[in-house]
Amino acid sequence: MSGSVRAQDTEGLDSVWVSVDSVVKGADAALQRSFSSGYRFVVPAGHTPGNRVPLSFRARDISAFAIQRDTYVVVVP
Repeated sequence: MSGSVRAQDTEGLDSVWVSVDSVVKGADAALQRSFSSGYRFVVPAGHTPGNRVPLSFRARDISAFAIQRDTYVVVVP
């Protein structure tokens, strides 16, 4: 599974994370006001078609304020 994530903060971003299932990948946003990056995950074997795999996006600004958005992807054959 692959995609891209984008976050913005007027004060500047500290870091951005994407997690799929229990695997987490993060990136240093280098205090940029706007940050975008691609991601790629291998979904582990064992999921049957129709299963929902959790997907989360989290960003933290330079003031340590964090926000998270959760969703899921559905396994297809």
